Amino acid sequence: MAVQVLIHIANEDPILAEMEKIPSPTDTLIVALNPRARDNKDLRYLAANVTQVVWPINRVTFIEILPSADEDKIVGFVRE
Repeated sequence: MAVQVLIHIANEDPILAEMEKIPSPTDTLIVALNPRARDNKDLRYLAANVTQVVWPINRVTFIEILPSADEDKIVGFVRE
């Protein structure tokens, strides 16, 4: 199951993509599936038909893991 992520690359706008697995601390590369801008437009520096991109981890500032629609919402109990 692919995880939807927001990848922040140094000196670039964030990239919305899917990843098959979250990178481990020993990984040197990340593989992003279906990379696109946050507004779902194509990235200006990639060809239109690209479906996978491999980036070196040293270019990545951080990765946000976005919640999926399948996950249950957490209900917090508040005492009134």
